[in-house]
Amino acid sequence: MSENSNQFLDALKQMQGVEVGDIVDVEVLDIEDGQIDVGVENAGVEGVITRREYTSDRNADLRDLVKPGDKFKALVLRRAGGDKENGEFFFSVTRLKEREAYNKLQKDFEDGNAVEGTVTSSVRGGLIVDVGTRGFLPASLISNRYVSDLKPYIGKTMKLKITEIDPNKNRLILSHKDLVEEEREEAFDKVASQLVVGDVVEGKVSRLTNFGAFIDVGGVDGLVHISEISYKHVDKPSDVLKVGQDVKVKVIGIDNDRHRISLSIKQTEPSPFEQATADLNEGDIFEGEVKSLTNFGAFVEVADGIQGLVHVSEISNKHVDKPSDVLKVGQSVKVKVLNIDPSDRRISLSIKAADSNASSENHNSRPRRSRNENSVNKKYMSDNDNGFALGDIIGDQLKDRK
Repeated sequence: MSENSNQFLDALKQMQGVEVGDIVDVEVLDIEDGQIDVGVENAGVEGVITRREYTSDRNADLRDLVKPGDKFKALVLRRAGGDKENGEFFFSVTRLKEREAYNKLQKDFEDGNAVEGTVTSSVRGGLIVDVGTRGFLPASLISNRYVSDLKPYIGKTMKLKITEIDPNKNRLILSHKDLVEEEREEAFDKVASQLVVGDVVEGKVSRLTNFGAFIDVGGVDGLVHISEISYKHVDKPSDVLKVGQDVKVKVIGIDNDRHRISLSIKQTEPSPFEQATADLNEGDIFEGEVKSLTNFGAFVEVADGIQGLVHVSEISNKHVDKPSDVLKVGQSVKVKVLNIDPSDRRISLSIKAADSNASSENHNSRPRRSRNENSVNKKYMSDNDNGFALGDIIGDQLKDRK
């Protein structure tokens, strides 16, 4: 057999060795509109790679990407139909990269590793991400917060976790939320270990909602409920705070199980009660105005918006059935401070002890109360009743003083 015949048989053998699904080395022969003509090295086999099988950029000019003589690996897709010279094949570079990417992603998925990808576009329900192959990031898995606008994410590079992978179905589901939650938990544990309830720290407003403000303290968001923003009534947090504002907050709760930190802005400042009673001492006598009457006593204003209770037994040395029998709203009376309770923010007053005609015993000592009177007071002062706790007494006044 001649040398030429042997070479022909060798080439034929090599050509027949190229099978669909093989990975082969190809060399660029020519670039035409929308395709690259290539030859399989040492096989005598030629074929084409279409634009979509070389790049995901549908508008790319292939002449800008390759030139004759370039060599690279490609996946044998299928044999061309018809009787083509050299048994022409179709090849793909993108699918080879996808196969290699899936192999790596499968290992990352099994090992629990995070992967990095670039958002290429948005579709209904989520984002398309390039992680070496096409992956889908559902809108619900972008963040631990609701995301309404997907467009700002296009072009961004993100770290992601693989939640589902199936190369046979070309299915790859990704999540950024899982990483956010993991990082948040780690950050919470670190910050929470350094905080104690009662601590006052510096923070920055990171987000505002209808129910409160989230404050960044050391990289972790804590919540200031709307009721803890100010001693004055606040309709909306955005009325008094803005994102990026520096604030001083007090730690009022740490929930390690739910990874939540409760904060207060108002508790870092003197309360209206503390401000009003700063110069008020037990034993002081002053003029006050009767603001309201109840069956068990009279409320007398001791400072702007602050009221104290004159129990019915402290109105007069004579027996009084009902406060309204001897007092009326708007009346000016002289009262003596019997007790100031900062913890419960309550002030006990006496009209009869302030009476210049009362005996020195009445001036310097509190009258004994019957068991019934004490029980009435106890009920009255409870947080569940209409006692004179600050919030109950001055709530309406504070609304008017916003």
